[in-house]
Amino acid sequence: MTTDRRTFLVGGTAVLALGAAAFALRPMGTTRAAEGTFEVTMTDAEWQAKLTPEQFAVLRQEGTERPFTSPLLDEHREGTFVCAGCDLPLFASETKYDSGTGWPSFYTFIDGGIGDSADTTLGMSRTEVHCSRCGGHQGHVFDDGPQPTGLRYCINGVSLKFEPKSA
Repeated sequence: MTTDRRTFLVGGTAVLALGAAAFALRPMGTTRAAEGTFEVTMTDAEWQAKLTPEQFAVLRQEGTERPFTSPLLDEHREGTFVCAGCDLPLFASETKYDSGTGWPSFYTFIDGGIGDSADTTLGMSRTEVHCSRCGGHQGHVFDDGPQPTGLRYCINGVSLKFEPKSA
């Protein structure tokens, strides 16, 4: 069976339309992480008062920041990356690396900092990662990272704050 250009374009457009529909129809304001029980809980109004609009969209509504926009991409000092929602330490600076994806990337997390859940939005299966204390969406983990773990924790910079190591 051969595929001509028209069939390819129509099929590709249909796949993109289905993915966009799945994204548009997913329940915003409800996250998989929010379904769990967490030590830090707040109402949406309390989270909105605490977070910037961008942080709220990512941490509480599972949004994604635009690639290459986070100042944390260029953060190379020693220190700890903590959850922007509750200040739980999530990633040590020595585990950060440049993945070229446009988001801060780490090959592992600080013990107890990250939880995960299945994410099947956009017609694909991924592993979503969230803060284990407040359930805030951080990003996703993929198996194309460097050694020693082979993992890439692809994290939204707005989900994090950086705390430099004290001298």
